[in-house]
Amino acid sequence: MGATGLRPNRMVASDALALLVGYGLIVAALWTPRPWQDWLGWSALAWVALQTFLDFKGWEALGLAGRGFWRSVWVICLALAVCVGAALASAKLGALHAPHGPALFAKRFWLYAVWAFVQEFLLLAFFLRRLVRILGSKMEAALATAALFGGCHVPNPVLMPLAAVWGLIASAVFLRWKNLYPLWISHAILGICIAVSVPKTMDHNMRVGLGYLKYHAPSKDSIIAAIGPRPYPPWHE
Repeated sequence: MGATGLRPNRMVASDALALLVGYGLIVAALWTPRPWQDWLGWSALAWVALQTFLDFKGWEALGLAGRGFWRSVWVICLALAVCVGAALASAKLGALHAPHGPALFAKRFWLYAVWAFVQEFLLLAFFLRRLVRILGSKMEAALATAALFGGCHVPNPVLMPLAAVWGLIASAVFLRWKNLYPLWISHAILGICIAVSVPKTMDHNMRVGLGYLKYHAPSKDSIIAAIGPRPYPPWHE
Protein backbone atom coordinates (compact mmCIF):
# COMPACT_ATOMS: atom_id res chain seq x y z
CA MET A 1 0.00 0.00 0.00
CA GLY A 2 2.83 2.37 0.84
CA ALA A 3 4.53 1.93 -2.52
CA THR A 4 1.22 2.26 -4.37
CA GLY A 5 0.29 5.39 -2.44
CA LEU A 6 3.63 7.02 -3.19
CA ARG A 7 3.52 6.38 -6.92
CA PRO A 8 1.14 9.24 -7.83
CA ASN A 9 3.22 11.67 -5.78
CA ARG A 10 6.36 10.57 -7.58
CA MET A 11 4.65 11.04 -10.94
CA VAL A 12 3.48 14.52 -9.96
CA ALA A 13 6.97 15.39 -8.75
CA SER A 14 8.47 14.14 -12.02
CA ASP A 15 6.03 16.21 -14.08
CA ALA A 16 6.63 19.27 -11.91
CA LEU A 17 10.40 18.92 -12.28
CA ALA A 18 10.08 18.59 -16.07
CA LEU A 19 7.94 21.74 -16.23
CA LEU A 20 10.08 23.81 -13.88
CA VAL A 21 13.32 23.00 -15.67
CA GLY A 22 11.80 23.44 -19.13
CA TYR A 23 10.09 26.72 -18.38
CA GLY A 24 13.07 27.99 -16.41
CA LEU A 25 15.40 27.37 -19.34
CA ILE A 26 13.02 29.07 -21.77
CA VAL A 27 12.62 32.17 -19.60
CA ALA A 28 16.36 32.30 -18.91
CA ALA A 29 17.03 32.15 -22.66
CA LEU A 30 14.61 35.00 -23.28
CA TRP A 31 16.33 37.25 -20.75
CA THR A 32 20.00 36.31 -21.17
CA PRO A 33 22.33 38.12 -23.60
CA ARG A 34 24.26 36.25 -26.24
CA PRO A 35 26.15 33.96 -26.48
CA TRP A 36 24.59 32.31 -23.42
CA GLN A 37 21.05 32.71 -24.71
CA ASP A 38 21.80 30.32 -27.58
CA TRP A 39 23.02 27.63 -25.21
CA LEU A 40 20.03 28.09 -22.92
CA GLY A 41 17.55 28.09 -25.79
CA TRP A 42 18.79 24.92 -27.37
CA SER A 43 19.16 23.34 -23.93
CA ALA A 44 15.47 24.02 -23.34
CA LEU A 45 14.54 22.28 -26.58
CA ALA A 46 16.84 19.37 -25.78
CA TRP A 47 15.25 19.03 -22.32
CA VAL A 48 11.76 18.98 -23.82
CA ALA A 49 12.83 16.37 -26.37
CA LEU A 50 14.31 14.18 -23.62
CA GLN A 51 11.23 14.43 -21.40
CA THR A 52 8.96 13.72 -24.34
CA PHE A 53 10.95 10.58 -25.13
CA LEU A 54 10.86 9.41 -21.51
CA ASP A 55 7.12 10.09 -21.22
CA PHE A 56 6.17 8.86 -24.69
CA LYS A 57 2.70 7.27 -24.69
CA GLY A 58 2.04 7.24 -28.41
CA TRP A 59 1.61 9.85 -31.13
CA GLU A 60 -2.06 10.31 -30.38
CA ALA A 61 -1.32 11.43 -26.83
CA LEU A 62 0.92 14.14 -28.27
CA GLY A 63 -1.77 15.25 -30.71
CA LEU A 64 0.27 14.12 -33.70
CA ALA A 65 -2.09 11.44 -35.02
CA GLY A 66 -5.03 11.92 -37.36
CA ARG A 67 -7.73 11.70 -34.70
CA GLY A 68 -9.73 14.88 -34.20
CA PHE A 69 -8.24 16.83 -37.11
CA TRP A 70 -11.41 17.44 -39.11
CA ARG A 71 -13.46 18.11 -36.01
CA SER A 72 -11.14 20.93 -35.02
CA VAL A 73 -10.36 22.30 -38.48
CA TRP A 74 -12.87 25.09 -37.78
CA VAL A 75 -10.11 26.76 -35.75
CA ILE A 76 -8.16 27.33 -38.97
CA CYS A 77 -11.22 28.91 -40.58
CA LEU A 78 -11.65 31.19 -37.56
CA ALA A 79 -7.98 32.18 -37.66
CA LEU A 80 -8.26 33.02 -41.36
CA ALA A 81 -11.34 35.15 -40.72
CA VAL A 82 -9.59 37.04 -37.92
CA CYS A 83 -6.52 37.50 -40.12
CA VAL A 84 -8.50 38.90 -43.03
CA GLY A 85 -10.34 41.30 -40.75
CA ALA A 86 -7.15 42.49 -39.08
CA ALA A 87 -5.34 42.91 -42.39
CA LEU A 88 -8.21 44.96 -43.85
CA ALA A 89 -8.31 47.18 -40.78
CA SER A 90 -4.54 47.60 -40.85
CA ALA A 91 -4.59 48.47 -44.56
CA LYS A 92 -7.29 51.06 -43.97
CA LEU A 93 -5.12 52.65 -41.27
CA GLY A 94 -2.06 52.55 -43.53
CA ALA A 95 -0.19 50.18 -41.24
CA LEU A 96 -0.15 47.01 -43.37
CA HIS A 97 3.40 46.02 -44.34
CA ALA A 98 3.19 42.63 -46.02
CA PRO A 99 5.87 41.41 -48.44
CA HIS A 100 5.03 41.90 -52.12
CA GLY A 101 4.33 38.69 -54.01
CA PRO A 102 3.91 35.06 -52.88
CA ALA A 103 7.59 34.18 -53.39
CA LEU A 104 8.84 36.90 -51.07
CA PHE A 105 6.04 36.15 -48.63
CA ALA A 106 7.02 32.47 -48.45
CA LYS A 107 10.69 33.37 -48.13
CA ARG A 108 9.98 35.64 -45.16
CA PHE A 109 7.61 33.39 -43.27
CA TRP A 110 8.24 29.70 -43.95
CA LEU A 111 10.62 29.29 -41.03
CA TYR A 112 8.25 31.16 -38.73
CA ALA A 113 5.63 28.54 -39.60
CA VAL A 114 8.06 25.85 -38.42
CA TRP A 115 8.67 27.78 -35.21
CA ALA A 116 4.90 28.02 -34.70
CA PHE A 117 4.78 24.21 -34.65
CA VAL A 118 7.51 24.11 -32.01
CA GLN A 119 5.59 26.60 -29.87
CA GLU A 120 2.36 24.62 -30.12
CA PHE A 121 4.17 21.42 -29.21
CA LEU A 122 5.67 23.09 -26.15
CA LEU A 123 2.36 24.66 -25.21
CA LEU A 124 0.12 21.62 -25.59
CA ALA A 125 2.07 18.38 -25.82
CA PHE A 126 4.59 19.37 -23.15
CA PHE A 127 3.10 21.90 -20.71
CA LEU A 128 -0.66 21.30 -20.91
CA ARG A 129 -0.54 17.51 -20.67
CA ARG A 130 1.65 17.64 -17.58
CA LEU A 131 -0.36 20.41 -15.94
CA VAL A 132 -3.52 18.30 -16.33
CA ARG A 133 -1.81 15.47 -14.48
CA ILE A 134 -0.41 17.77 -11.79
CA LEU A 135 -3.55 19.82 -11.13
CA GLY A 136 -6.13 17.14 -11.81
CA SER A 137 -8.41 19.67 -13.50
CA LYS A 138 -8.56 20.43 -17.22
CA MET A 139 -9.90 23.93 -16.61
CA GLU A 140 -7.17 24.83 -14.14
CA ALA A 141 -4.55 23.30 -16.41
CA ALA A 142 -5.80 25.35 -19.38
CA LEU A 143 -5.70 28.56 -17.33
CA ALA A 144 -2.21 27.77 -16.05
CA THR A 145 -0.98 26.96 -19.55
CA ALA A 146 -2.38 30.24 -20.86
CA ALA A 147 -0.65 32.14 -18.06
CA LEU A 148 2.68 30.45 -18.79
CA PHE A 149 2.38 31.16 -22.50
CA GLY A 150 1.56 34.80 -21.86
CA GLY A 151 4.49 34.98 -19.44
CA CYS A 152 6.86 33.86 -22.17
CA HIS A 153 5.93 37.01 -24.12
CA VAL A 154 6.78 39.54 -21.41
CA PRO A 155 7.24 42.52 -21.78
CA ASN A 156 5.65 42.81 -25.25
CA PRO A 157 2.34 44.68 -24.66
CA VAL A 158 0.84 43.34 -27.90
CA LEU A 159 1.87 39.70 -27.64
CA MET A 160 1.35 39.14 -23.90
CA PRO A 161 -2.47 39.38 -23.88
CA LEU A 162 -2.83 37.81 -27.31
CA ALA A 163 -0.63 34.86 -26.33
CA ALA A 164 -2.57 34.33 -23.10
CA VAL A 165 -5.91 34.34 -24.92
CA TRP A 166 -4.60 32.02 -27.63
CA GLY A 167 -3.08 29.74 -25.00
CA LEU A 168 -6.49 29.34 -23.38
CA ILE A 169 -8.29 28.73 -26.68
CA ALA A 170 -5.66 26.29 -27.94
CA SER A 171 -5.71 24.40 -24.64
CA ALA A 172 -9.48 24.04 -24.69
CA VAL A 173 -9.50 22.84 -28.30
CA PHE A 174 -6.63 20.41 -27.73
CA LEU A 175 -8.25 18.93 -24.63
CA ARG A 176 -11.46 18.39 -26.59
CA TRP A 177 -10.09 16.97 -29.87
CA LYS A 178 -6.46 16.03 -29.14
CA ASN A 179 -4.98 17.18 -32.44
CA LEU A 180 -2.06 19.58 -32.71
CA TYR A 181 -2.08 20.25 -36.45
CA PRO A 182 -5.06 22.65 -36.78
CA LEU A 183 -3.74 24.65 -33.83
CA TRP A 184 -0.27 24.82 -35.37
CA ILE A 185 -1.68 26.08 -38.68
CA SER A 186 -3.88 28.60 -36.87
CA HIS A 187 -0.93 29.79 -34.79
CA ALA A 188 1.13 30.35 -37.92
CA ILE A 189 -1.71 32.27 -39.59
CA LEU A 190 -2.30 34.51 -36.59
CA GLY A 191 1.40 35.10 -35.97
CA ILE A 192 2.02 36.13 -39.57
CA CYS A 193 -1.09 38.32 -39.41
CA ILE A 194 0.32 40.17 -36.39
CA ALA A 195 3.67 40.53 -38.15
CA VAL A 196 2.18 42.29 -41.18
CA SER A 197 -0.66 44.16 -39.48
CA VAL A 198 0.84 45.64 -36.31
CA PRO A 199 3.38 48.48 -36.62
CA LYS A 200 6.87 47.43 -35.56
CA THR A 201 7.01 50.39 -33.19
CA MET A 202 4.26 48.68 -31.18
CA ASP A 203 5.36 45.04 -31.10
CA HIS A 204 9.11 45.55 -31.80
CA ASN A 205 9.00 43.07 -34.67
CA MET A 206 7.43 40.43 -32.39
CA ARG A 207 10.37 40.31 -30.02
CA VAL A 208 10.02 39.26 -26.39
CA GLY A 209 12.22 39.33 -23.31
CA LEU A 210 15.57 41.06 -23.64
CA GLY A 211 15.16 41.26 -27.41
CA TYR A 212 12.11 43.48 -26.96
CA LEU A 213 14.00 45.91 -24.73
CA LYS A 214 16.99 46.06 -27.10
CA TYR A 215 14.96 46.48 -30.27
CA HIS A 216 15.72 49.44 -32.51
CA ALA A 217 13.27 50.36 -35.27
CA PRO A 218 14.78 49.73 -38.74
CA SER A 219 15.76 52.68 -40.89
CA LYS A 220 13.81 53.51 -44.01
CA ASP A 221 16.53 51.90 -46.13
CA SER A 222 16.21 48.57 -44.33
CA ILE A 223 12.47 48.48 -43.73
CA ILE A 224 11.86 45.90 -46.47
CA ALA A 225 14.48 43.53 -45.05
CA ALA A 226 12.88 43.80 -41.63
CA ILE A 227 9.40 42.73 -42.74
CA GLY A 228 8.00 39.77 -40.84
CA PRO A 229 8.96 38.03 -37.63
CA ARG A 230 12.52 36.83 -37.43
CA PRO A 231 12.68 33.26 -38.74
CA TYR A 232 14.35 31.76 -35.67
CA PRO A 233 13.58 31.19 -32.00
CA PRO A 234 12.71 34.41 -30.14
CA TRP A 235 15.46 34.15 -27.56
CA HIS A 236 17.82 35.86 -30.04
CA GLU A 237 18.37 39.56 -29.51
